[in-house]
Amino acid sequence: MASFTYKARRRSGEVVNGVVDVPDRSAALMQIERLGLFPVAVDAAKGVGPAKQEIASDRQGVGRAVLPRAFRDFLQRKRKPKLQELATFTQQLSNLLNSGMPLTVALNSMTHLESKGISAEVSKELKQDVMEGKGLSDAMAKQPVVFSDLYVNMVRAGEQSGALVEVLQRLSQHYERFAEVQQKFVSALIYPSVVACVGVVIIIFFMTYMLPKFLSIFEGMNVQLPFATQVLVNFSNFFSNPAYLMIMGLVLAAIMILFVRYRSTDAGKRSIDLWKMKAPVVGKVVKLNLYGQFARTLATLLENGVPVLTALKITEQIIPNRIFKEAIAKTREDVTDGKTLAQPLARSKIFPQLMIDLLKIGEETGDVPGALKNVASTYENELSIALRVMTNLIEPAMIILMALGVGFLLFSVLSAMFAITANIAR
Repeated sequence: MASFTYKARRRSGEVVNGVVDVPDRSAALMQIERLGLFPVAVDAAKGVGPAKQEIASDRQGVGRAVLPRAFRDFLQRKRKPKLQELATFTQQLSNLLNSGMPLTVALNSMTHLESKGISAEVSKELKQDVMEGKGLSDAMAKQPVVFSDLYVNMVRAGEQSGALVEVLQRLSQHYERFAEVQQKFVSALIYPSVVACVGVVIIIFFMTYMLPKFLSIFEGMNVQLPFATQVLVNFSNFFSNPAYLMIMGLVLAAIMILFVRYRSTDAGKRSIDLWKMKAPVVGKVVKLNLYGQFARTLATLLENGVPVLTALKITEQIIPNRIFKEAIAKTREDVTDGKTLAQPLARSKIFPQLMIDLLKIGEETGDVPGALKNVASTYENELSIALRVMTNLIEPAMIILMALGVGFLLFSVLSAMFAITANIAR
């Protein structure tokens, strides 16, 4: 029997210290949780031989240190989960903890729950790390592929405040909202993509199957083909010639390689992100999505007690647009100098005046997270409208383009048939 000192929190957030006499560290954690406490730190009491503790840790870590972590991740096929998958995982864990289940028992139950996108091995590793005395946030930080900085810092804030369940519920709602926005983007592009694919298939089928049959009729009639038909024939000959196709493939590959290399540079990323923001129709959708993402992420972090500078840094890392990253970084520098959040955001000239005004009101009333949530809701609603407008514009445009392509094919064939008929009539 060994003695372990512990530091834990009650559900109210009160910190308590104590000693338990148990065989090993795992039993100490179980005993602390049976007392209705959330363990923060568990250490062997003075006088306990470190050799036994090290042996126990080694036994718990058998198989985990045999292979490098990156190789084990590859074998376990860990991947970054989708937003909805992460929301489901978080909601399940929150429900288990809210029912009064100790953390290690809840994580053990998570290994048996169906959580698509997040393997049972993730929950097993979290449970093992927590049983070894690590906090849940520290255990999650060891798996950056699955849990982002936003997630880890939110959980850490929940551990420190004793409100882990509430934080997990907010995290679940956060990822649910982002998953909903992402689904709206996908839904808006489904119909135009289907129309484009159908049009391409029709054109390829006509060029490779139907057109050669018509050309076999024209051969030997000594009839000069109309200009539109000749253009179509030239296109057909080009795409049926392997040498031309190889040259075109090499040219396209070279263009793609140059583009990818340019996009990997800082100047390239900035130029592409700037173009996305200024593009007709699509630019408005991109900016509204960035406004909502910035406000929602920052509000979630501040609401759960994350310091403003840390929250801005995490938000900067999450936002995908380079222009917005630069504006947030400059805002963070100005906030360090003691200025309010609204003033540096306004000087960046990236964020709209409505967001600045609502932030000023939030700073005056002392409810910045609430103001940011209002901002996020406002721009998420505008994003839904902008997506519908974009879809309503893209759909007829795709139909018109497909109609022009198919119409040109029909006109080319019919004009040739009319030319043959006129020649026979002579």
